Amino acid sequence: MGKLNPLLVRNVKEPGRYGDGDGLILEVRPGGSKSWIARLQANGRRRDYGLGSLKDISLTEAREKAREFRKLLRAGIDPLEAKRLSREIPTFKTAAKAYHGEWKKRRRNPKHEAQWLSTLEAYAFPRFGDLRVDQVGTGHVRDALADIWLTKPETARRVRQRIGKVLDYAHGAGWRGAFAMSAVNGSLPEQPRKTGRFEAMPYARIPEFSVAVKSRTSMGRLALEALILTAARSGEIRGARWGEVDLEAATWTVPADRMKAGKIHVVPLSKAAVGVFERAAEFRTETSDLVFHGSKRGKPLSDMTLLKVLRDLNEPYTVHGFRSAFRDWVAEQTSVPGEVAEAALAHAIPNKVEAAYKRTDFVEKRRKLMDAWGAYCSGQAGRVVRLAHSA
Repeated sequence: MGKLNPLLVRNVKEPGRYGDGDGLILEVRPGGSKSWIARLQANGRRRDYGLGSLKDISLTEAREKAREFRKLLRAGIDPLEAKRLSREIPTFKTAAKAYHGEWKKRRRNPKHEAQWLSTLEAYAFPRFGDLRVDQVGTGHVRDALADIWLTKPETARRVRQRIGKVLDYAHGAGWRGAFAMSAVNGSLPEQPRKTGRFEAMPYARIPEFSVAVKSRTSMGRLALEALILTAARSGEIRGARWGEVDLEAATWTVPADRMKAGKIHVVPLSKAAVGVFERAAEFRTETSDLVFHGSKRGKPLSDMTLLKVLRDLNEPYTVHGFRSAFRDWVAEQTSVPGEVAEAALAHAIPNKVEAAYKRTDFVEKRRKLMDAWGAYCSGQAGRVVRLAHSA
């Protein structure tokens, strides 16, 4: 027990210093103000550390604060330096927003940028967002993930990856030590494997499926048809604008800022694909340049609109899977070189040396390939596409 008590602390008027024990002192100044001091030994000599005014810190709080200072000194840490550093180290929430602010400058997908931060706002910030980033431990991360690890496995994996990015960023900024995500992984149960669901529709089914899609006309169905016939990504199709399309030349030129690889991509349009764009032109409005506009003025279709077409037709596949179906068809039903198929999919070349020497995107060869793909999707069985290899 200390020597002081709340009543004495409140009523004492005589200027002077009143000890509580273990170095804690109440100082009463001539003007009547009162404050707390911790007289502690550091590096072989005694030193006074101000703990704050009595107006702000009670006797109990002063004792706890003095106890924390003694603990820091035993560990060889100067309490004042620790206090300074604690003011400089941000919370996890602040660190996450700082990382996101730097990261989004290098990305071109506003939807992904918004989702990146919103998942942390939903699942990480409520748990430990207000903790200093150096105080976030494996237990905090594990508990946040445990709530959704089995019920929302894909979301949980994304949250884990994004938390890891923030903590790595904080480590690089000097705000904390390295974080061992492996310890979190080892404490979580194994997630169930996916069963009974196929991501990509087998290409043999696409001609039949194309007939079903055409059985009704809607902007979502037209967009899905165009996606299949061009082997494009969902975002590229949904963002397509009439200024990018030349129906006479049968080309669609996607600007670099909407391509994943950050390069302009020219898509040769087959006869079937041109037909889809011509049908979409019947719905063209003066208020939007979007080819496949959404129900809200000036807004593109959502990705869920295309997925809904699949679900309405009782298909379990994903929209992105049609790119895989196209690649499988090229590999199994044509003699087209792999680099031409990869160019059709606008895949970046992983080998930097090979990419430096590649001077063509095979537009004319891709035109023959996309013509054959369009004919195939339309149910017109044709001969195998053969392209001569460049010398």
